[in-house]
Amino acid sequence: MAEEDMLRAGVYDVLAAVFRREPDAALLAELRTLQGDETPLGQAFAALAERARTIDPTAARHEYTDLFIGLGRGELVPFASYYLTGFLHEKPLAVLRDDMARLGIEREEGVAEPEDHIASLCEMMAGLIRGRFLEAAPVRLQRAFFERHLAPWAGHFFSDVEAAKSADLYRPAGTIGRLFMEIEAAAFAMEE
Repeated sequence: MAEEDMLRAGVYDVLAAVFRREPDAALLAELRTLQGDETPLGQAFAALAERARTIDPTAARHEYTDLFIGLGRGELVPFASYYLTGFLHEKPLAVLRDDMARLGIEREEGVAEPEDHIASLCEMMAGLIRGRFLEAAPVRLQRAFFERHLAPWAGHFFSDVEAAKSADLYRPAGTIGRLFMEIEAAAFAMEE
């Protein structure tokens, strides 16, 4: 696999890990090891590592709850169907399930939330790049999946994370997601 593709899959894996569930000590320890550079994306990675070093684990869990779970609903709802239609379990989820079946991607046992959660979609993209579901998917297949299931809403979601009142640890994660979605869209557009 090309180094560029390994890096892309790695960014998707980080986003999936950060948004999948409340952060625990192991995730915070992993995030502390992230390194950045002078690019905007690199600066966001460095900021996430710094926040992981300074945040109290209990505060990190509370932040996740406030942002994505809440008492009735969190500040943000990290599902494609909700962002695209205003409701959960709508057509975008059905379209995703059809594509998952066609690609041989199966829902993980024991996962309660719908498959169109941002973490699940990032895991699927990483899997397509790495060949977790089938041989490493050709760029055209990665592009089709990205354009159908992430491009219409993920950048907006990540921008909302950046601006969320409850976000501290998650603010730079939102920046990483937003910038990475822009990079992916531009890279796929160059493949035309």
